[in-house]
Order: sequence, then structure tokens, then C-alpha cells
Amino acid sequence: LVKDIPSNNGGIRMLAPPAPNDDRRVEFVALAAVHTERSEPSTPERGHPSHRTGLLGTPLPVPPGPRATPSASSKSYRKLQNCLYNVLERPRGWAFIYHAFIFLLVFSCLVLSVFSTLPDHHTFANEGLFILEFMMIVVFGLEYFVRIWAAGCCCRYRGWQGRLRFARKPFCIIDFIVFVASLAVIAAGTQGNIFATSALRSMRFLQILRMVRMDRRGGTWKLLGSVVYAHSKELITAWYIGFLVLIFASFLVYLAEKEDNQEFSTYADSLWWGTITLTTIGYGDKTPRTWQGRLLAACFALLGVSFFALPAGILGSGSMTVCCRPSGKYDL
Repeated sequence: LVKDIPSNNGGIRMLAPPAPNDDRRVEFVALAAVHTERSEPSTPERGHPSHRTGLLGTPLPVPPGPRATPSASSKSYRKLQNCLYNVLERPRGWAFIYHAFIFLLVFSCLVLSVFSTLPDHHTFANEGLFILEFMMIVVFGLEYFVRIWAAGCCCRYRGWQGRLRFARKPFCIIDFIVFVASLAVIAAGTQGNIFATSALRSMRFLQILRMVRMDRRGGTWKLLGSVVYAHSKELITAWYIGFLVLIFASFLVYLAEKEDNQEFSTYADSLWWGTITLTTIGYGDKTPRTWQGRLLAACFALLGVSFFALPAGILGSGSMTVCCRPSGKYDL
């Protein structure tokens, strides 16, 4: 007779071997239930997806239905947002016309700010500067809010948290500071006391930060940083040797001149003379008078000028090397 042998292997059972005189064969049945009935597949109801399962019994993902196509107004909204973001943050082609206009406004404001400090042109410069300031408040105010709104085309700047993240960028902070400074100057000017205090004068020249915002992509700083990083060892060597020459030359000239020359009465005076001499500026306010001081000054000038001028050559050759790379990328 055939008997079932209980098993703990997940429902697998097998038949016991037959008796010696039994002609029936041994069979192995795996993964079979004692009583199984194949049921007909149920037809899913209309409107409900069928629950399909894989080989291991896990449900298969339901294929997504057709996506809702965006409306024409939504497409126009996104297109306008992308266009304004590219014009303000990634200018190409005709977008440079707007940035050239902004540069002319900023440069004109800077020139008039300089003329406003001259007594002969004080009145004319202040009147023109007031008009330019009012124009720049309108232009920069609109640009600031449009820039924050258009940043929503980028995934990381969507929502109010993304807009706040965009507003914390350094150039946006500079724009906000300059905008507030312009408002303060205009508010004081409408009351008839423009440039009335030193604080307002300082706030006027704080608008020089507008020149920094012209390079919003930071290409200039990336190029300079790449050159300094690539030639850091050469620059450190040149600056270190130049600094040693400066302190030794200043000290020796101070020892030679302090008794007979009142211009070198302190080591600080000698350091000032050494800095002006080795950088080839030469104001002429302090000069050695003894033959020992002049001999030391001549020797250290020939030695020190070469090391003080060396970083300029290193930066120049490094800039040419970086700009002539085929990839056009900066290594930072």
C-alpha cells in the first residue's frame, strides 16, 4: 500500500516505497496540495485593474494609464519661465543686449558718483544721479522678483523653500543689499537732504557692488581660481622668498639708517619703505641717505623685485594655458 509521509519542507510530500511484491512504481510529487482544484480566472471589474502576481506570488505593477497632457496655458507658463531664467541667468545671443544696457546704467551711476564728490560738478552729478537711481530701483526691483519667480523652472528651486534657497545665493544677496541701499538714498533725496550724512555717502558707494553682479556666472572667478590652484606651489614659493627678502632688507636698512635718518626711526617705517620699493611703486617719501643704506637698498631691490614680479608672470602663463585647453573646463 502507498502511504503519505509527512514532511516539513513546505508542502512537499512523497509516496512511501512499495512492498517487495508490488509492481507499482515509486513516484515523487512536489509542491502539490492534497486536494487542489483549478479555478477559472476571474474577470476584473470594469474600472479596476487586475491584480496580477509573479512567479513568487508578488503582485506585479499595474501599467500606468495615459498621462494627462498639460494644457496650453501651462505650456506657455513654463516656456515663459524658462525663457526669462535663461535670459537672466544664462544669457546667450540677443539676451546680452539687456545685460549691456544694465552695465551702462551701473557704469553711468558709478561715474556720476565719482563726479558728485567734486565741488565743481556736485550739483549736476547729484541731479543726474537721482534720476539714474530711480530708474535703477525700478529695473533692479522688477529684475529681482522676476529672477526669483523664473527660478521655479529648476527642480531644486520650486516651491517657497526652493525660492528661499535661490534668494540665499551670494549674487541675490548682493542684489537685495544694493536695492535697499538705493531705496534709502532715494528716500533721503526726496526730503532734500541727499548726502546729508556720512552714512548715506557710504551707502551710495556701497552700490559699487553692482559691478560685481555683472559676472553672475562667476566665470572670471572660476578662471582665476583654476590658475591659482594649478600653480599654487610656484606662487607660494615666489611669495615666500619675496616676503623673506622684504623683512631682511627692511631690517638691515633700518639698522643702517636709524641713527642718521629720521625717516627710518622705526622698523615699521622701514617696512613701509621696503614694500613700496620692492613692488616698484616708489613714492619717494622715504629714501636712504647713508652709503651703507643705499648699498643694501640697491642689492635687495635687484633681488626682491624679481620675486615680487614673478607671480604676475605665473598667473599670466597659467591663464593662457587654461584658456587654450581643448575641453574649456576649469579644474577646481
